[in-house]
Amino acid sequence: MVLKAQCPRQPLIRAATDSRAPLPCATVVKVGVPRERAEGERRVALTPDQVGKLGSAGYAVAVEAGAGETAGFDDDAYRQAGAEVVSDRALVVGADVLLYVQAPSDVERLRAGAVSIGYLMPATQAELVHTLAGRGVTAFSVELVPRISRAQSMDVLSSQASLAGYRAVLMAATRLGKYFPMLMTAAGTIPPARVLVLGAGVAGLQAIATARRLGAVVEAYDVRPAARDEVRSLGATFLELELESQEGEGGYAREQTEDFLRRQRELLTQRVAAADVVITTAAVPGRRAPLLVTAEMVRGMRRGSVIVDLAAETGGNCEVTRPGQIVQVDGVVVDGTTNVPSLIPIHASQLYARNVTNLLLHLTADGQVRIDLEDEITRACCVTHRGEIVSGRARELMGLEAART
Repeated sequence: MVLKAQCPRQPLIRAATDSRAPLPCATVVKVGVPRERAEGERRVALTPDQVGKLGSAGYAVAVEAGAGETAGFDDDAYRQAGAEVVSDRALVVGADVLLYVQAPSDVERLRAGAVSIGYLMPATQAELVHTLAGRGVTAFSVELVPRISRAQSMDVLSSQASLAGYRAVLMAATRLGKYFPMLMTAAGTIPPARVLVLGAGVAGLQAIATARRLGAVVEAYDVRPAARDEVRSLGATFLELELESQEGEGGYAREQTEDFLRRQRELLTQRVAAADVVITTAAVPGRRAPLLVTAEMVRGMRRGSVIVDLAAETGGNCEVTRPGQIVQVDGVVVDGTTNVPSLIPIHASQLYARNVTNLLLHLTADGQVRIDLEDEITRACCVTHRGEIVSGRARELMGLEAART
């Protein structure tokens, strides 16, 4: 069934500077939620608990049949929440607003003037970005939401990284042939496992907290000195290396020089060798992950040790990581599992859905999507608009010249 507007078709998406009079009658803006088709993707962009929030804001939601199945949400749950479940994918992808996790392959169905919100990844999806711009789609890339207080409820990177950090420790624990906590028995005492976390961002801090809850002795390192107090507050030891700060914009680490990385690896070698588990989380948005653990460092670890590389999707922090694979190198297990948040699909979907719903509501005024590029949040994550690639960050990642102002 096609979602019907309540009056003849009117422009549903306006620039914030549009001074035309209000629409003469109520017009329903249709939000489409397709079923994810990327291999291994179990999340869904909108969960039933968020359908009502969009309905209250004046949106009508259409969900492709089976969209929430792998995340634990059946079609009836969406119907009960007020969404329409449709079997014709074209009706979903052809909506006024498209919410997705990973960009759908049938992006050419998006109409001119439509809005899309999801992971766009302009650094690796340049062709898709150009296609969206060419079709006149206003596309928002959720990973470009700025790290500012006003945008915390829309911060997809943080919500998903927290899940990844938690899951990484469980993945390591199931592969390590040791207890995590200290165990005192009649046969003697077994010492606790030693865990080293490289990168103390959201994922790293969650990994530290989880490893500590399991009873491990935890050390952590980050190129940003500001992470020191957060690491210590979780009961872990912060490694002090004689290196300069590498803190960049928005609280993220900036891209390091090869000389810095070389000196860093030299200083970390001994701590990596002493660890039973190494969890690497270091990433620079839009860039290849920095190399922190060399093949030689891996060979220096004890047999049976485990490395979980959460940066596998962007090349990996470990030299021997194989994205999407679990390999053994001289008895050391190196886990390069990708899309780790999707392994916890229920909560990952719930958090993601809240993030994208809050972003859409941020763009909403009087039941319409209004694009105000003067707003800091909108400007940061809006990649294409009115046929142009308008995001300076996206253009930089794609190797394009800055947009004319």
